[in-house]
Amino acid sequence: MLELTLDCLKKKRAEFEQAGIRVPSFDIEAVREKTRAAPVWVHFSSGNLFKGYHSALAQRLIEGGFSDRGIIAVEPFDYEIIHRVYEPRDNLGIRVVMKTGGDLEKELIAGVTEALATDNAGSWERLKVIFRAPSLQLVSLSITEKGYDLRTLDGGFRPEISGEFDSGPGAPVHAMTKLCALCRERWLAGAVPLALVSTDNFSHNGDRLRDALLTVAREWKDRRHVEQGFVDWLSNPASVSFPLSMIDKITPYPSERVWRRLETLVSGMEIITTAKNSVTAPFVNTEEAEYLVIEDRFPNGRPPLEQAGVYMADRRTVDMAERMKVCTCLNPLHTALAIFGCLLGYRSIAGEMEDPDLAALVTGIGYDEGMPVVVDPGIIRPADFLEEVLTKRLPNANIPDTPQRIATDTSQKLGIRFGETIKLYAARDDLDLNSLTLIPLVIAAWCRYLLGVDDEGNAFTPSPDPLLPELRRELGGVQAGLPASAAGKLRGILSNSKIFALDLYEAGLGERIESCFAELLAGPGAVRKTLHKYLHGRRGRSGEPGAHGAAR
Repeated sequence: MLELTLDCLKKKRAEFEQAGIRVPSFDIEAVREKTRAAPVWVHFSSGNLFKGYHSALAQRLIEGGFSDRGIIAVEPFDYEIIHRVYEPRDNLGIRVVMKTGGDLEKELIAGVTEALATDNAGSWERLKVIFRAPSLQLVSLSITEKGYDLRTLDGGFRPEISGEFDSGPGAPVHAMTKLCALCRERWLAGAVPLALVSTDNFSHNGDRLRDALLTVAREWKDRRHVEQGFVDWLSNPASVSFPLSMIDKITPYPSERVWRRLETLVSGMEIITTAKNSVTAPFVNTEEAEYLVIEDRFPNGRPPLEQAGVYMADRRTVDMAERMKVCTCLNPLHTALAIFGCLLGYRSIAGEMEDPDLAALVTGIGYDEGMPVVVDPGIIRPADFLEEVLTKRLPNANIPDTPQRIATDTSQKLGIRFGETIKLYAARDDLDLNSLTLIPLVIAAWCRYLLGVDDEGNAFTPSPDPLLPELRRELGGVQAGLPASAAGKLRGILSNSKIFALDLYEAGLGERIESCFAELLAGPGAVRKTLHKYLHGRRGRSGEPGAHGAAR
């Protein structure tokens, strides 16, 4: 039986290849030595997206002869991932691309040269050394939206963040305070420029990262923990850049089907659920499609990422590509499926696409309500992108993605995924806000989802969300089966521009969403009945009622 270790790879390289696992051709130890001496690329997060995409990008650059340095993984939150997955396997992993036809393309990833959990003094000191290195060019992140949000629903700072403002950079806990403290180490060591690149899946991610880090730095400055010179350096785009990016790579939880295939070849491939509820494994399964567009602003240089398939572009192009995907062609569809999937008892995104009502829902959101305001970035054609999403990616039964995973942190996503479209409809003379039917339905369904009761009246646990406790307090007293109990309960949520990027009552949709919410509460089966009603009471892209079926 093969083992995922450097020693086994040296001794049984041919056996890995015979097992259908492509192995790297480069000298792994030489790459690790060069990276340790002169690091170039650090990534915050060691989770599934990193294993499925960023580490593969680094490996492609090495394999192609475009770089002789790998990528360093940093885990700022769930340290078990490092200690239980990376360390026992010499930082090696297996990347499995799940083809639409069912084939599994397996590759051993060895481009991760170090994996550091920020839970011990030794790793923290090593990170300080890395951030002081003049060779370091970029730090990328994939920590999800909530990692950037320092505030509560009412706009104040979260208590734990306020505590970190008071304690200063000596013992940071939050991802943003850790990164800010490490940036200060770089400033103290000579202030060599650096690019901080958010590759998280939301709009204007680089701006959000900049705002979060500067908030931390300024709060520390006000408490005399850091110097004004550090704040000035962090604020100067010639010294520290925060490029925008658009990333698109569906990387779901590890699949039991893939695990069963791999365990016959390599030992120790078990799926792990950590104490912090991360679902991980020594392998990662991912889809074939992938897109990454990055604003080309790197004040200390960069690896030739375009050689690994990354689109390097100007800010306007990245912004348009991001808006195309996040506001229209993928993310809104994913969120709609997540919300209704949880309410209707689905455990598979692909399974939802076999449901005519749900397929019609996302097709209508994409084509009828989204495409009138879609932005064309020029490098990716929106109609082709949406067609691929609806006909190949979402229905791919080999991708074991779940609505429960996609529903995570939904409060952090609604403003970008739906609020921006609503704002455009309200602002443009050639569009009728009243023509929006499905987007208000999804927002109402999200409010219904927050109750944690499915369409059959069974309780379920909503996915993790930083605002969930506050949102559920707003809905106190609302009961599934009692529509009258919803009276007046949504105003605090729907008027909150922090969630939706605008006040939905001022936009003219608040009362409509309230009415739809009451319909969704009418009793068992009300979610399905309401969904069906709104789909078939409108005219689709072909001009016929309900013309959005799954057979497109």
